[in-house]
Amino acid sequence: MNSESAHTSSGSLARKASVVAGATLISRILGFARDLIIAFTLGAGPVADAFFVAFRLPNLLRRLFAEGSLTLAFIPVFTKIKNSQGKDEAFILARSVQLWLLMIVGLITIMALIFANPLTSIIAPGFRSSPEIFDLTVFLVRICFPYILFISSVAMCMGVLNSMNHFFAPAVAPALMNLTLIICALSAYYGGFNVAIYLSAGVFLSGIIQWYFQYPFLKHVGFSWKGSYSLKHPGVLRIGKLMLPTVFGAAVYQLNILIGTVLASFLAAGSISYLYYADRLVQFPLGVFAVAISTVALPSLSALAGAGNMSGFKKTLNSSVSLTLFIALPSTAGLIGLSYPLIEVIFGRGEFTETAVQATSLALIGYAVGLPAFSCVRPLVSAFYALEDTKTPVKIAVISLLVNICLGILLMQKLHHLGLALAASISSWSNVILLGMALSRKTGQWLSHQQNLWKMLSISCVLLLGIKLLSISPWKAVALIPLWAILYFVMAMGLKLPEASMIARTWAGK
Repeated sequence: MNSESAHTSSGSLARKASVVAGATLISRILGFARDLIIAFTLGAGPVADAFFVAFRLPNLLRRLFAEGSLTLAFIPVFTKIKNSQGKDEAFILARSVQLWLLMIVGLITIMALIFANPLTSIIAPGFRSSPEIFDLTVFLVRICFPYILFISSVAMCMGVLNSMNHFFAPAVAPALMNLTLIICALSAYYGGFNVAIYLSAGVFLSGIIQWYFQYPFLKHVGFSWKGSYSLKHPGVLRIGKLMLPTVFGAAVYQLNILIGTVLASFLAAGSISYLYYADRLVQFPLGVFAVAISTVALPSLSALAGAGNMSGFKKTLNSSVSLTLFIALPSTAGLIGLSYPLIEVIFGRGEFTETAVQATSLALIGYAVGLPAFSCVRPLVSAFYALEDTKTPVKIAVISLLVNICLGILLMQKLHHLGLALAASISSWSNVILLGMALSRKTGQWLSHQQNLWKMLSISCVLLLGIKLLSISPWKAVALIPLWAILYFVMAMGLKLPEASMIARTWAGK
């Protein structure tokens, strides 16, 4: 691949990522509004803990069976069949996988509804000491869990649309969930009803809405769920082989958060809520930029790997990681430097007390330390999937989870919920480092221009120092975020970072 084609490939990646990031930004802004309203109507007490535990279960399965392993395993196989046998055959594969998915996830859902009580004991064993909260959690689990049926199908839609180079609809769909939960929370609060129960019902309803939203866009690319299918399609078997080991490995971040939930159930009431609200803020840059970049990179990586173009493969992967870190490093600086102002301004009202603000800001610092690692895991795992190697990420994920469990138990003794956040961050750093090393052994040196990464780190540190030295009110501190972002971009352009130039060209439409 010559320099001109590499430039074109990187620019195309940035343009596609900007579409996903823009759509996701809409959803994340609504997500902020949703969390603000949940904090206002529900607070950070034991009832909020019950809802977040119930919501965590289908959300985890969404990552494991849907957006995590299924999408990453589906896209390379779908892309290969589309390119070699035509899109009609690829569409048969999609319908076949959808049937298998409904059968498997449907069975899991039925089992979860029947055994909601022991399931809750596993996820939040500490709740056993409070029977009222435990029973409420079990009830909410039964309401929330069927959401996984519909959102798994939405993930299938995402796989088909992304493989057809359509990224907007799947990225904007979560905004519908946020709108649904906002309406449910406010309706319950001002109507005098149980907010947690209304929110749980909203979770289920939002899955149905997101599913129907995808249909017109699927029709536009020529796909319909009505048509030929084969439960014995060879592509299904291939996806199954790719997917089975990754049910565990593809969502290590979510599993780390789940472990934090289990351990936090033994801590003081509200600890689960503190971790949830902090995680939501970390998810903003992670979801808007990091996931956007990896989402658009996977089809490209799969096509390059399938064609045996390893030079192009490594350059695309390098661009993905560099773009990810270009956003993740200053985001880390901002989240650490503005941890208290952000929590105070976004959540500090209604049922969300000053104690909750202080505790959540500490959790935010703990998670923010791992943001660059959280961000880079997805494109690195995508690279292994594009190479159809699913075993290596799983082995590394096991190591990272063991690190998280051991550190979590150790650090929570003195640092409480902050220790759990730090344990998740450290384990994610071990995950990304081991993934990068394993990939280098597989493909050769793929990460280039390390000097640029040091420049990004340096100006991010300057950013953090400036934020900490400026002592102003929380509202003014948050209002200055756009100026800090502009300053970072100006410094990056001054240091001639190619990622800054790439983004500037994308904004200019070049």
